[in-house]
Amino acid sequence: MELALVIGVVVIALVFDYTNGFHDAANAIATSVSTRALTPRVALLMAAVMNFIGAHLGTQVASTVGKGIIDPPEGAHGLVIVGAGLVGAITWNLITWYFGLPSSSSHALIGGLVGSALAASVGVHWDGVLDKVVIPMILSPLVGFTLAGIIMIAILWIFRKSNPHKTGKGFRYAQTVSAAAMALGHGLQDAQKTMGVIFLALVVGGYATNGEEIPQWVILSAAGAISLGTYAGGWRIMRTLGRRIIALDPPRGFAAESAAATVLYTAAIGFGAPISTTHTITSAIMGVGATKRRSAVRWGVAGNIVTAWILTIPASGLVAAVCYFALHWAVE
Repeated sequence: MELALVIGVVVIALVFDYTNGFHDAANAIATSVSTRALTPRVALLMAAVMNFIGAHLGTQVASTVGKGIIDPPEGAHGLVIVGAGLVGAITWNLITWYFGLPSSSSHALIGGLVGSALAASVGVHWDGVLDKVVIPMILSPLVGFTLAGIIMIAILWIFRKSNPHKTGKGFRYAQTVSAAAMALGHGLQDAQKTMGVIFLALVVGGYATNGEEIPQWVILSAAGAISLGTYAGGWRIMRTLGRRIIALDPPRGFAAESAAATVLYTAAIGFGAPISTTHTITSAIMGVGATKRRSAVRWGVAGNIVTAWILTIPASGLVAAVCYFALHWAVE
């Protein structure tokens, strides 16, 4: 029974990873596609490959998710808690994808795990949630907004006397690099979160111990699932990020992607913090838009996005709690 539950939770985790890929594909390529630096299919293929590579660059974020958020009991009960958390995250991903809102798959996962743990009355590492989730959740958009604005101002000053047509063409080429860097950061961040959940399921099911390294098959399967999801594409969210917040041009697209990628690498490698790629790139796009003029940013659209951000953790947690009670009744 427990082996079947472990396999079931691993499958659900990979389904979440796939939805994470197509939900967040826009994070890496929306700016490049909207400025016509890359065609949609080429951009998606590039993002899928870079996601796969990025997933192999570390396990710090996976350790945070697998060990630092909840403390489920071993056995069937603990597996039900983890499975319910994943179902809550998948549900919120699908809802926000349907409405084209770039919400955070990362925070949906954290919210789902916390919600199912609270419903089951098991331990939640609130210090870990505060230090590794809540504080980075607040800081990463602020840093992304500010850094993107600074990079954009520097670009405007450095190229103030250059030919606009030649400059735009050059930044289209540069966006290929910045989009690849963004996709690499997405793999480094988001694929690791699924690795952490799968490893947590293995520990709870008695097939691994906390002191072990994450098995290679877990890394490969998580990297493959998010890459396939990314290649499937998230066109609804891509339109929101690429066109509805501001009208992007190649220099602003490059600045936004460069700033967002920098924040992702710093958080993952420096702090092991599972921050949201969605929050980071969205705030960076707002930051470059604000350097043009305040009215260049469609603040109504931005407000809807921020509302979805605020609702993500409690909404996915609520769905996960309901799923926990249903699964607990059915399995145990």
